[in-house]
Amino acid sequence: MTGAVVGIVGAGAVGQTLAAGLVASALPDRLLVVSRQPDQVRALTADLQDLAHAARSRTVVEPGEVADLHGCDAVVIALRTDFTNTAEHDIRRGGASANAPALGTLARRLRGFGGTVLVVTNPVDLMARRFAEVSGCARVFGIGSNLDSTRYRLLMARYARVLPEQVRGHVIGEHGDRAVICASTTTVDGRLVSVPIGAVAKELQQRPALIRTGTGRTRCGPAGAVLSTLRKSLGLADGIEELSTPYQDVWLGIPMRFTGGRALACLPHLTGTERRCLDAAATSLRDAYARIPAHTERIAP
Repeated sequence: MTGAVVGIVGAGAVGQTLAAGLVASALPDRLLVVSRQPDQVRALTADLQDLAHAARSRTVVEPGEVADLHGCDAVVIALRTDFTNTAEHDIRRGGASANAPALGTLARRLRGFGGTVLVVTNPVDLMARRFAEVSGCARVFGIGSNLDSTRYRLLMARYARVLPEQVRGHVIGEHGDRAVICASTTTVDGRLVSVPIGAVAKELQQRPALIRTGTGRTRCGPAGAVLSTLRKSLGLADGIEELSTPYQDVWLGIPMRFTGGRALACLPHLTGTERRCLDAAATSLRDAYARIPAHTERIAP
């Protein structure tokens, strides 16, 4: 057992899937479920308690309030406000104005929190920045490029006809249309390889739509990315996770090397083209953040 206490804010598709993964793996000793919908919290808590007993997991699942999160080692933010996403491009940015007030309200109530905060709410690069700026918390990361990198390594393994574990490579920048594939440093079994960049980029863009069309919402991939990052942020494993974090004056995805729970940015060498793509993503995110209403926190989580 880790002795860790983890809180989840949001009991929707991703929150439910993540919570089930945490209980099944018995990663935390205690799991707190927090949502603005009390009935949903009670129902999910009961369901997870059933899972814990059936799976012989020692994780204790409890309903919680925002104030209880101050006693956690890590908090995962997977809330989503009610809105209809009508965006045809930059789809993940569609909920920026709707979700930002809720993130800001939660951030104000978590000022002084000393643990790790993992933001899943989209658009994740913008929402991680909003939470960090309002809360002042020092250890805030966004989940996004992590999932993009996982998908990239799976695709490259298929192209190279090897196991995914044999592929090393990153997708950085924005979690969305401006993701940057680090083709120049991608390796298979330690050897640099030629990346079919056009085909890979196309598949990376199509994969989320494929999942949404069949299941309604992407949930398992983000939950897996959170589980992997939690293990490293809690000091249970060392390794690299691609996470949204400060870069220049914006937030976007870059590789973070965790050692004993401490994180250090380790941006790979980039070609001139890759650097220009990363800077273009930063410019776009900078402009997008400026269009979000400034700290208009009204919706309690």
